[in-house]
Amino acid sequence: MTPESLLVVDAANVVGSTPDGWWRDRAAATAGLRDRLAPVRRKGLPGLAAPVEVVLVVEGVARRVPASDDVRVVAADGSGDDAIVTLVGAEAGGRRCVVVTADRELRSRVTALGVDVRGPRWLPPAEA
Repeated sequence: MTPESLLVVDAANVVGSTPDGWWRDRAAATAGLRDRLAPVRRKGLPGLAAPVEVVLVVEGVARRVPASDDVRVVAADGSGDDAIVTLVGAEAGGRRCVVVTADRELRSRVTALGVDVRGPRWLPPAEA
């Protein structure tokens, strides 16, 4: 059996990539992203076949956002970027792994671990 693919999403970076008023309620914006990612577990994404383990890495005030049945939420103790690098290093082994971020430094750090990186626009759009 092929192991599940791993999708790790930099919540702060992805939420902050769209000027939709997220700054008024960061936790609600992060919860909305979590919910938007839920179908990915069963459906996959272009180039990332289902089933997919979806992990949303949160920091700051968004740390209070709970997981859902389809999305694991990891609350960073400090830097979200450091938490993503640690998570990828510990959990990607032997399976397809994609990190979603637009952060150049984080891109560099995770590609050095052999992980693919996609930008926030690769994710399914928010419902209007």
